[in-house]
Amino acid sequence: MRPENQSSVSQFLLLGLPIPPGQQGVFFTLFLGMYLTTVLGNLLIILLIRLDSRLHMPMYFFLSHLAFSDISLSSVTVLKMLMNMQTQQQSISHVGCISQMYFFMFFGTLDNCLLAVMAYDRYVAICHPLHYITIMREGLCLLLVAGSWILSCGVALLNTLLLVQLSFCADNTIIHYFCDLAALLKLSCSDTSLNELAIFTEGGMILFLCFGVILGSYIRIGTLILRVPSTKRLSKALSTCGSHLSVVLLYYGTAVGVYFFSSAWSYKDIIASIMYTVVTPMLNPFIYSLRNRDIKQALDMCVNRVKFFKWQY
Repeated sequence: MRPENQSSVSQFLLLGLPIPPGQQGVFFTLFLGMYLTTVLGNLLIILLIRLDSRLHMPMYFFLSHLAFSDISLSSVTVLKMLMNMQTQQQSISHVGCISQMYFFMFFGTLDNCLLAVMAYDRYVAICHPLHYITIMREGLCLLLVAGSWILSCGVALLNTLLLVQLSFCADNTIIHYFCDLAALLKLSCSDTSLNELAIFTEGGMILFLCFGVILGSYIRIGTLILRVPSTKRLSKALSTCGSHLSVVLLYYGTAVGVYFFSSAWSYKDIIASIMYTVVTPMLNPFIYSLRNRDIKQALDMCVNRVKFFKWQY
């Protein structure tokens, strides 16, 4: 073991997805279409929230940040994969790999925090409707979002600073389509016990905090509905929570399955990870727009405005 904490590896090789050589073009088109759908769909959500004053509410304020985070998370992972599939090159520089890992952790953690914040918002809206405006005031909303960004930055920065202290001496092949922290730690020839301790400590705290808030919020909502059965209240709960709960189940279901119930990293875990890095960001705009009356009305209004101006000119 060399005493200096510098890597002898100047670049890494991303093996990518287990795609047969003859089907590269088909999968490239598929993932390109999914990525463009993710970007355009989430940009549309952000645009509608900005243009329609009826959507200037805490719920949609959080949703706009989630949409931006989904665009960024998908861009960090999918763009490099598409580039590698198109050029038939698998290499990524050491700095590029570390940067990709940092932004993946940053926006992945931000997604977790925002989903927890949105669950708390739904809890207040359903369980304390008369006090919703006073509880979810503008200052609290800004604080929750700012806290999510700062916490995500801190988590990603800490793991990145610990990672750059490691040495990579021999194998530089990453069995993944992006630079994942767990995959990089397996390649290191240094002692990674401190890195693993940091992951276990802060990762466990973030997961416990975020998932605890989500679980606690929906337990309180479910308890209230069962305690005082009401068709109107049930309808409101389904309309306001159904979309968010769908995203939570899809995101956490696949992520927990990959990182907590998989004994050895394999291609099936890589395919499963596509669900929360590619599929979930793509489905979010459809889930929120198709199940949300306010978003539908804002979209209809935007379409009518475009038709009006087109007819005028």
